[in-house]
Amino acid sequence: MCGRPTGPWFAVPADALGYYVVAFDQRGYGRTTGWDTSSFINTNLAQFALTNLVRDVVTLVYALGYRKVKCIVGHDFGAVTASMCALMRPDLFNSLVMMSHPFNAPDLLPFDIAHADTEAHAPTPPLHVHAELAKLDTPRKHYKWYNSTSAAARDWANPAQGLHVFLRGYLHLKLADWNWTAQELAKLPYYYIMPLHKSMPETIADMMSDQNIAATEAWMSDQDLAFYVQEWSRTGFQGGLNYYRIMTDPVRMTDLQLFAGKKIECPSIFVSDAKDWGNYQQPGAMEAHPESCSDFRRARFIQDAGHWPQQEQPRKVVDELVAFLSNL
Repeated sequence: MCGRPTGPWFAVPADALGYYVVAFDQRGYGRTTGWDTSSFINTNLAQFALTNLVRDVVTLVYALGYRKVKCIVGHDFGAVTASMCALMRPDLFNSLVMMSHPFNAPDLLPFDIAHADTEAHAPTPPLHVHAELAKLDTPRKHYKWYNSTSAAARDWANPAQGLHVFLRGYLHLKLADWNWTAQELAKLPYYYIMPLHKSMPETIADMMSDQNIAATEAWMSDQDLAFYVQEWSRTGFQGGLNYYRIMTDPVRMTDLQLFAGKKIECPSIFVSDAKDWGNYQQPGAMEAHPESCSDFRRARFIQDAGHWPQQEQPRKVVDELVAFLSNL
């Protein structure tokens, strides 16, 4: 089990089914070591390529003395890693649970162009979406590209409201209980498509001005959150943010061309909540699961959960995991 650090995986009774459960930090997060901690400009970003993340997991499995994994479960960016594990090593990972982040298959390579009219088959020029976002009546920017900048880690680590309040707000705004309005439902919220001239902490502070944090405190106590504040204060955020630098740069994603056209072969399911905007960040990815995954069993949308279903509704998530594992 892996995911962007947000809290423990509560009440996972897989041991009752005869499985060992391993929850690990990904490279760059938590107490992991050995990755490049040099300055932003000098970081060896190749260390954070998706193929290297899969290598980390394979190395961990072997280090623990196993040659098969019954199921790999990933939440948020952990779902990216878990999906890539299933894609690249179907011999090792027997099944897959993706949570809150659909599988986005590697781009296809140009096909049957050897004798084609090169002009007729020229790729469509990319839409300069970032320039278009900046031209909106309320100028905006995409959070992934913001997180790829040299300023992002400093902003995350030094919020004016304090790290505890910032992280509490970040958790709260992705809850099912956040107060959606018709206007907000018509567009991705500001924590995804940010105001052009604001940092993430500033964006969160604005959005939290009229919010009640009680719903978040129900599953993330101040004591638990204080531990994360302690760890983030010690490590900073650059290790985790380096992944955005990889995923927003097509040149750094070319290693995935090895798997162009390949499907995830093992049994898989997707677990999330319909209120989670993370489902819709990559248009069409969730709907493409039956095509990108050869044995896609189902998508389950848990009621009364937002982006953190394993924490907001742990019992319901556990029920989905147990049902899936029991039918493999």
